[in-house]
Amino acid sequence: MFTYRIVFLFILFTFVKEHYYASSEQTNFQKKIHKILAEHGLTEDDELLSVAPEQSILSSVTNQNHGVAPRPKEVQNWPQGKLPHSGEISGVSINRVGQPVIFHRGPRTFNDWSFNETNDFRFINEGPIDIDTVLTLDPKTGNVLSGWGSGFFYLPHGITIDHEGNTWLTDVAMHQVFKFSPGASRPSMTFGQKFQHGPGVRKLCMPTSVAVAHNGDIFIADGYCNSRVLKYDYRGELIRIFPQPWEFLSLQIPHSLTLMEQYDLLCIADRENMRVICVKAELNGYDTSSQMTSLNIQQPDLGRVFAIAAHGNYIYAINGPTSQMIPVQGFTLNPLTESIIDHWDSFAQKMWMPHDIAITEDGRELYIVSITPSRILKFTMENVTRKSGH
Repeated sequence: MFTYRIVFLFILFTFVKEHYYASSEQTNFQKKIHKILAEHGLTEDDELLSVAPEQSILSSVTNQNHGVAPRPKEVQNWPQGKLPHSGEISGVSINRVGQPVIFHRGPRTFNDWSFNETNDFRFINEGPIDIDTVLTLDPKTGNVLSGWGSGFFYLPHGITIDHEGNTWLTDVAMHQVFKFSPGASRPSMTFGQKFQHGPGVRKLCMPTSVAVAHNGDIFIADGYCNSRVLKYDYRGELIRIFPQPWEFLSLQIPHSLTLMEQYDLLCIADRENMRVICVKAELNGYDTSSQMTSLNIQQPDLGRVFAIAAHGNYIYAINGPTSQMIPVQGFTLNPLTESIIDHWDSFAQKMWMPHDIAITEDGRELYIVSITPSRILKFTMENVTRKSGH
């Protein structure tokens, strides 16, 4: 058993080394492996057989070989009652005290008739949704604790609550993204122009998702029409656009974003390409001397990925309706090895079109929301012990 594990680790290490090493320059991934080697007093030339399995190099990076990626387990009979007046629930995030916050569409729906052939919202004359669209829930019962957003939004999509408690909301009808400070009823920052869309740097087109780094960098997925991701600094000044022509990165509806700051990665649910792709987030600035590195998770059963959320070394993902051959389910992904390491589908019979996912900061609870039917489910994260083979 010991020999089997060592050989397996050697194969994985070789794969990581060959996949991430740039041909002429030292990438961040190479530096990370060098750092881990140094921590164990090793060099690249040292024999892996001299390292015990629990001290193996790759386990320091991924831990996946010991089955430590927690698996979501649905909490039964949660929420305890129905959410009042909630329509299609398009987004979910977690606030600073661990409460789930949802973004819903009330009486409005997003369907093939919502926009015309030039991506203009057809129902502007109906006015904004006249009920609270942002609802904070009790994590124990699922009951609504508070709500806001009435009379502002036209067609809600994504919600992100950052580490400072700011709430970021995207409205696909308005073609805008808004930042609301804690307790504020009006946005402190707005991206895009109301009901105007386009491919330029000042306009958005049906933006879907936001991710915010601890250094204040802002990433906006833009979205259904432009199929790009824009990066801004904390002041809202545009830094760069993903992708640039030379990066050979084609996106088709970037639908959800998540950051893995420890690896300087921005991960994108590239929905219509049926994959999750991670690129350098460049949180320490753009390094012109380094080559563009991307990690691609794309396997036959992944389907159209609607939402992703990162915690630790893993990404939790959900797909949506794709084909009769690809079921709706959840996935646990390891982006560093570009692999699916777990599937979980207990919720599939209750959600035909899951739309967003969020995990608490401590990694103990996970939430999934769907637009068909309109509902939210809660999961606890349970450790999984992988059975040993001989």
